[in-house]
Amino acid sequence: MGLFGRKNETATPSATATTPAPVNPELAGLTGDYTIDPSHTSIGFVARHAMVTNVKGSFTDTSGTLHLDGTDPARSTASLDVQMESIETGSADRDGHLKSSDFFKIDEFPTMTFRSTKAEALGGDDYRITGDLTILGTTKPLAIDLEFNGSATDPFGNQRVGFEGKAEILRSEWGLTWNAALETGGVLVSDKIKLNFDISAIKADA
Repeated sequence: MGLFGRKNETATPSATATTPAPVNPELAGLTGDYTIDPSHTSIGFVARHAMVTNVKGSFTDTSGTLHLDGTDPARSTASLDVQMESIETGSADRDGHLKSSDFFKIDEFPTMTFRSTKAEALGGDDYRITGDLTILGTTKPLAIDLEFNGSATDPFGNQRVGFEGKAEILRSEWGLTWNAALETGGVLVSDKIKLNFDISAIKADA
């Protein structure tokens, strides 16, 4: 079941007007405002360390909203706020370094934000959401490839939608430039960072 609709294809000129396809009732039923459920949402990242292994981490304090419009998918929007204090990598020393002035400067820039500007379908349940990612006060576009996992009503009567997503950034483009050279060549922390999104959102009461 599609969520954001299909890409518009260039129509072949014709004297006969075509009738728009009817809206899928299940898709139309998803229309509404949603709140991201932080207890079932994960924003993760992966960085190459010392050129030989991956360090994985996540942010445990996230919030945000979605507006889904099943009859006019172009009106769908997404907003996400991540508290940088909540970063966890499995090492208290490393977490402290990431919060410091060498990296995220959380005293000055406590929040990372994403605001969507465009949604497009790639086929099936695959989509791409483009928006503005702000880190350290710098805003640049980011495209997130998403898979729509569907919708369900949980045992408490909440209507939920779920997504999995991934993206890649070069952290230096957002001013995250700290590094250390290795004696064997290369650097301690990769510039390329992989981002992973697992999102569950609850529909607001009508």
